[in-house]
Amino acid sequence: MSRSLDICIANQQLTLRDHDRVLKSYSVSTAKNGPGQLKGSECTPTGRHRIRAKIGAGAPINSVFIARRLTGEIYTPQLSAAQPQRDWILSRILWLGGLESGHNRYREVDTTWRYIYIHGCPDQLMQGVPASHGCIRMHNADVIELFDNVEAGCPVFIHE
Repeated sequence: MSRSLDICIANQQLTLRDHDRVLKSYSVSTAKNGPGQLKGSECTPTGRHRIRAKIGAGAPINSVFIARRLTGEIYTPQLSAAQPQRDWILSRILWLGGLESGHNRYREVDTTWRYIYIHGCPDQLMQGVPASHGCIRMHNADVIELFDNVEAGCPVFIHE
């Protein structure tokens, strides 16, 4: 598979490509704090990445993850109301790894150890504006569809 992902922070769009052909575009939500590399910044890292791991295959839509593990919970508005401060990671996780030494890989800028993912979130939070804590959020049905159409190792380019 020669697929790749292009994530445009300015447009809040993720584009799935096969070579130069656009297969599908999705609305995303990147970091409320904008682009940036530093650990603890809650910014979305830019540059060349790859999908390091795919997590959650076969899990029900709206399944809840903590630390890349299924909790057994299914997200509902009632669960959200009971835990309003929780940063919901739902349905699937595509864990990213940076490829550019000193920019998004190693030391205080390492995308992998910042735990930057493409993941599902409560669909009502997807307003087409930056709102995450650094990750790339997607509608749940969209992240499941994307998950099923990419492999670990897939190139990901994140830019402004």
